[in-house]
Amino acid sequence: MAYFGRILLLSILLVVFVNQSRAVCGYESCPETKANMVNIHLVPHSHNDVGWLKTVDQSYYGYKNKIHHAGVQYILDSVVTQLLQDSKRRFIQVETAFFAKWWNVQSETTKRAVTKLVNEGRFEFTGGAWSMNDEAAVNYQAVIDQFTVGLKFLDDTFGACGRPRVGWQIDTFGHSREQAAIFAHMGYDGQFFSRMDHNDKDARMNNLAMEMIWDASESMSGVSLFSGMLYNFYSDTPGFCFDILCTDEPVIDGASEENNVKQRVDDFISYAQNVSDVYITNHIMVPMGGDFQYEDAKVNYKNMDKLIKYINERQASGSNYNIFYSTPSCYLNSLHQSLQSWPNKTQDFFPYAHEKNSFWTGFFTSRPTQKRFERDGNHMLQIAKQLSVFANLTSEQHNQDLDYLRQVMGVMQHHDAITGTERQAVSDDYDRMMYDAIVGASNNARDALRILANMPNGEFESCLRLNISECAFTKDGADNVVVTLYNPLAHTSTQYVRIPVKEERYQVTDEKGRAVPSQVVPVPWQVLALAYRPNDTQHELVFQATANKIASYYIKKVESSEAKHSTIKQISPGEDGNSETVVENSLVKLVIDNQTGRLKSVEMNGVSEQIVQNFGVYKTRTSCAYTFRQDGDIEVLENDFEFTVYEGSLVKEVHQHVNDWISQVIRIYEGANRVELEWLVGPIPIDDQLGSEFVTNFKSGISSNGVFYTDSNGRELMKREKDKREDFVSDLSRQPVSGNFYPVTSRIALQDDAKRLVLLTDRSQGGASLQDGALEMLLHRRHLFNDGGGVGEALNETQYGKGLIARGRLYLTLDSATDGDTATERRTEKELLLPFGKFFSTAGGVQRAAAKSVPDFDDLPQSVHLLTLEHFHENEVLIRFEHFLDKFEGRVTSFNIRDIFDSLGGLAIRETTLDGSLPLSDMKRLKFHAQESGTHPASVEYSTARHKPLEAVKSDEASLFAVTLYPMQIRTFIITKE
Repeated sequence: MAYFGRILLLSILLVVFVNQSRAVCGYESCPETKANMVNIHLVPHSHNDVGWLKTVDQSYYGYKNKIHHAGVQYILDSVVTQLLQDSKRRFIQVETAFFAKWWNVQSETTKRAVTKLVNEGRFEFTGGAWSMNDEAAVNYQAVIDQFTVGLKFLDDTFGACGRPRVGWQIDTFGHSREQAAIFAHMGYDGQFFSRMDHNDKDARMNNLAMEMIWDASESMSGVSLFSGMLYNFYSDTPGFCFDILCTDEPVIDGASEENNVKQRVDDFISYAQNVSDVYITNHIMVPMGGDFQYEDAKVNYKNMDKLIKYINERQASGSNYNIFYSTPSCYLNSLHQSLQSWPNKTQDFFPYAHEKNSFWTGFFTSRPTQKRFERDGNHMLQIAKQLSVFANLTSEQHNQDLDYLRQVMGVMQHHDAITGTERQAVSDDYDRMMYDAIVGASNNARDALRILANMPNGEFESCLRLNISECAFTKDGADNVVVTLYNPLAHTSTQYVRIPVKEERYQVTDEKGRAVPSQVVPVPWQVLALAYRPNDTQHELVFQATANKIASYYIKKVESSEAKHSTIKQISPGEDGNSETVVENSLVKLVIDNQTGRLKSVEMNGVSEQIVQNFGVYKTRTSCAYTFRQDGDIEVLENDFEFTVYEGSLVKEVHQHVNDWISQVIRIYEGANRVELEWLVGPIPIDDQLGSEFVTNFKSGISSNGVFYTDSNGRELMKREKDKREDFVSDLSRQPVSGNFYPVTSRIALQDDAKRLVLLTDRSQGGASLQDGALEMLLHRRHLFNDGGGVGEALNETQYGKGLIARGRLYLTLDSATDGDTATERRTEKELLLPFGKFFSTAGGVQRAAAKSVPDFDDLPQSVHLLTLEHFHENEVLIRFEHFLDKFEGRVTSFNIRDIFDSLGGLAIRETTLDGSLPLSDMKRLKFHAQESGTHPASVEYSTARHKPLEAVKSDEASLFAVTLYPMQIRTFIITKE
């Protein structure tokens, strides 16, 4: 690669010392097109997965190429060299994670050359987030964050010319409506993708519907995004891959006997004609690139140059094909100028199937423990960001630690990370990065809490193994321990806290010394039996806590006569001679069948329903990390469950033992209007040499008529109907079960005219309603098939020499089916995604004192969520407010943020697009019209903000700080501090 380095240096020197014309980026830099011709927009690109077959660093540095040939640093070196050779050439860069890594080690000379390319629109950022995120398993908060990180880097580095105008989601495994809404709210003009159900794509090609206007919100009017489907995936035109990784014929010209120009041009034009036949305008986009291509970009560009030359030469003899280097944004701009109208889209693109035996619904659940770990990372990130603002932590180390977690979370949103579709070694590396980043950010939280909680000597340690009821801080005893809670929500919250402890008596008191009721409950023996879990603590201390922002609770060991916690009562099933066991508190009543050990019925919110929970397995030979392919019907576990009931005044628990690898705890808390089901699954047996899709289902008498609802990335609900799709007929002949699964990021629900049944999750999972009144959740997967999607290894996760054991929680609610009542579900979603952060200190030497005053958000309307609070630039804070209810649940709400502005030391405030980097007043989106609207524009149109952007300074009257939010609306502000 030394050769490329010399060529790059020479090219840069030429650029730097030769007088250049005025730089123009954006749509002004787009190449000219020709009317009455088929304009072929040739788009050079390289798709660079941020981890997949190799780790992030291995893919960047070009290490372990025997696994997969990938070296992103060399791709960028080579591409820049070739762009500098010819001003007509173009290239798009998508993954900011890789570009930032490369940029940070470049010389100032190289940086000036690349900046010139960016300013002239020749090196264009497309997508621009830290990674190309998945759209099924991600939560909207993490997606917004990782776009914020990527776009902020581009804006800080290149200014306006670095800002992408289109999304490039070309390798995600299906597409969510919320992702389209996010693009629209960030001011993007459109997006392109290349995966769609094969039946859907066939129908769209026949109906000239490959490009569409996507109505991206049911609650907010005017939120639409132009979305286009690529003709032939994102890889090169078949037969025209000129990369060193390919073996297609080069374009051979000159006097050689091997001259193949005519054949090459004929073949390409024939392909272009096929493409043109299924699109509305006389413009088509042909991507030229693929996975980790362009490491020797000279080979690519040399052949594309020839292709362009010889195709365009034919115009002189009557050809109507015009080909040139372009970008997705320039292609979109040409479509905008065509003044066409487009088909309309309202639902999403799940599930994705590339053929009738391959529904990509397995990845909704693949690697369930990593999916949960990602949620833990997001939880710590939001807490650390908020605390860093309140405590004004701005040292270099604090910024580095926080930025690292931001970036790692951006990596984790990648469509081969949170999806669980990476190789095991890559998964292990993701876990390593996540752990290091969480620990680093927890140091920020510790330093902030030492200031804010009035405990300068507090340890404020985090317990990262609470998922197996273990905490290193309390393993030797919980006597004289302070638990400091941080509430990342806007409003005061009351939640139950569980702390692993020894079987001793404890008293819990608050900051004012008042006794708080508590209860000690046993950890399930199946958890204690985990081979790698120290068994110092075999119980959990449970108490109810309330926190506005920061609250501390004090634990000390006491004699039994001093204990203020309730006594646990252990009940053996059937000891009273009854056929069922009733477990109830003031809000919830559960009935357990004594014979089967299963949940039998639930009563809450004045509604009673027979609800039976079962566990089952779909056996399979060919499922993989991506796909769920069942070979037969579900095998329901018919055996009776052993169970024990533990009752106290705060929490009542049913400990169920299903078999050697499945157990569950059903809990109801006093005052909490939901049922918690904590499942433990694994190691899934493979003695039969078959793979397993392990599920749990809940059957009720609710007449749902095949209709159910799943969330879109934690936001608006999507209506689903068994065996049906919005725009096409899906071939379910081979996979009638997996073809009915959808991503569940936060909740799945069904209802009839009277009752509504809901399951909320603690991570992304696949969910379905395969029978009326029934909900089914895919919890865990283990397979032996050597992949089917390119990974090259089976999804056979192991730990400590055995199959992976996963532990997680579902939350069940039953209510009347009344419009608007789902607002409670929304609040529960927020509490489950962002519960109290728990930090532990030793009470010895700590003065019992109330926390210092921090900005108060409790006065915000109850439907308003504090989505983001973080440092942005020096002396700048980014803050986002979200109306988290939809149009059926909430109304327009208004509030004033002057007090918040003042409490944060504000000098000025400006409103931006969702990502934070573009003033909302500068947003100007290309406007497209749907065919069904009947509008036929006579000239190009643009759309701007639908409300007057908020801009104010400290001296302005409070009335200028008023904020109005419509249901589902998010507004983003940058506050400049004193």
